Amino acid sequence: MALAVMGILLENRREQAPQVQEVLTKYGDLILARSGVHDPAKDRGLISLTVEGADEEIGALAKELKSAAGASVSTAFFDQD
Repeated sequence: MALAVMGILLENRREQAPQVQEVLTKYGDLILARSGVHDPAKDRGLISLTVEGADEEIGALAKELKSAAGASVSTAFFDQD
């Protein structure tokens, strides 16, 4: 099992949020924690996730967020012994 943090940037939060929520619900079993902030002046949103799962599952989550929701996604994996 891999442990990672994922940052999700939405440039058009109101338009992208429904698709992002759908993807996050689909992969909900991987999500340990979720936090979000938005910039109402720019309609931009930033979501941070702590996720745990197989590398492939975390990669699939990131890929689907990018393709289905048009989000920018960055993931950092922690080394585990």
